[in-house]
Amino acid sequence: MSEVTAVWEIPAILGEGPLWVPDEDAVYWVDIFSNKVHRYMHSDGRKTTWTFDFAITSLAERASGGFIGTLDDGYAWINFDVISASPIALPEANLPGNRFNDGKVDSSGRYWAGTMDKEQEAESGSLYRLDPDLSWQRCDSDYIICNGPTFNLDNTIIYHTDSIKRSIYALDMDAAGELSNKRVFTQFTADDEGVPDGMTIDSEDCLWVAHFGGARITRYSPTGEILTVLPLPVPNITSCTFAGAELDTFYITTASTGIDEADKAKYPLAGSFFRCAPGVKGAPTAKFGG
Repeated sequence: MSEVTAVWEIPAILGEGPLWVPDEDAVYWVDIFSNKVHRYMHSDGRKTTWTFDFAITSLAERASGGFIGTLDDGYAWINFDVISASPIALPEANLPGNRFNDGKVDSSGRYWAGTMDKEQEAESGSLYRLDPDLSWQRCDSDYIICNGPTFNLDNTIIYHTDSIKRSIYALDMDAAGELSNKRVFTQFTADDEGVPDGMTIDSEDCLWVAHFGGARITRYSPTGEILTVLPLPVPNITSCTFAGAELDTFYITTASTGIDEADKAKYPLAGSFFRCAPGVKGAPTAKFGG
């Protein structure tokens, strides 16, 4: 594994949701609290930033072209040409104390996204599924902060996190996207681990988990065994993805939120965008089918 390098030293407040877009040779990622979407060109390092009038909390590519994402209250088409969004489904328009958080598309083209209590106290969050026909379903509930959906290689398990409960769950998923057999995949217990945040899967069906407040990413086997611990020079690690033509480059988002004034000098790269060569390849990025 190569050394982790900051390729974009930007103090993102809450960098999240890195998305590999192979046709553009680019990784997109969001800064939720500053209403920004960033694009980093993988081959030459060129950088672009769009600032919206609202927060985009996650982003996915569409099979038909363009982008879809989640806003505070639901799913929307995202248009970078005119910097706008058009609502699709608003499952929690009646819950102003909640917002959507992380999301990802499975290999069947369905967009899974979770919600959270803005105060990080109530179990008011849920996990939703948006199908290619634009119908949606609430598939699980009682989360405080939903985070990091990702899927095993054969699309039969979804991994999902409640950061406040420090738990990563595995749920069986059938061909129609129905879930069953929810169980704890792993639980963070040590204080220095922080809390589980975003996740991704690699080509060996192993799970890479970002530690918010834990200054690391951990690679787990499909049975929950710790295989690799990747340390980072900042505490709040939010998510990760594989990118590049061979899917052999690892990109990592971080956050500067939650770092007090006394620690800012200690962590000058907080909020930066990092990468390394992890020594293993990732899985292809799925596109939303609608």
